[in-house]
Amino acid sequence: MNFTNFGKYLLLLKAVFRKPEKFNIYMKAIFQQMDFVGVGSLGLIAIISTFIGAVMTLQIAFQLVSDFIPKTIIGSVNRDSSILELSPTITAIVLAGKIGSAISSEIGTMRVSEQIDALEIMGINSPGYLILPKLIAGITMVPVLVICSMFLSIGGGFLGGTLSGAVSPSEYIQGITTDFNPYTIVVALVKAFVFGFIITTVPAYEGFYVKGGALEVAQASTRAVVISCISILACDYIVTQLLL
Repeated sequence: MNFTNFGKYLLLLKAVFRKPEKFNIYMKAIFQQMDFVGVGSLGLIAIISTFIGAVMTLQIAFQLVSDFIPKTIIGSVNRDSSILELSPTITAIVLAGKIGSAISSEIGTMRVSEQIDALEIMGINSPGYLILPKLIAGITMVPVLVICSMFLSIGGGFLGGTLSGAVSPSEYIQGITTDFNPYTIVVALVKAFVFGFIITTVPAYEGFYVKGGALEVAQASTRAVVISCISILACDYIVTQLLL
């Protein structure tokens, strides 16, 4: 995304936040998008988080093979890595692929089939009508999914560690409850908010300015996922640098 595209992206965001014509139409669209982003993605996030937590516990146990290191460390390392990094970032990258491509394809198809032009002729603010409900759904539901991911990742670590015999249930529970810093959850939720903004606005931008036909819509969808993933990783670094 060069500076020209970034300028167009900022101008699109400015149009998105213009005062809506009718709030009740927007509310219906917001709840539909929250259902799509949140409820529709919960199963996928649950499976991925549980398995990542289990694998992380096994890998930590494999690396900490010393008599001088208590096994309770396995739980605390898995807890902090899940909360600070794995849950926000992996959830965001998975959602960028699932939701980002859908948003880009939907808006891109509306652009090439001239539905967006029809909205503008009718006097409707098309960026606000099409993108704002998705944006609100993203910044509210992505943090909720990240919180679910944290619990499932730590729970998956418990199951993986205890079933494999790498750590006993009491040691793992002691590890996840010892020296817990609540500030790590604040950092994770700030990341989730930023990632939710990226996951919805970058694909919407790519779809909104598509020119051509079905092939260009597919290319825009792919480009949206790639740019979203790179933006997520860059913002992950920036937020971590600023808050930790």
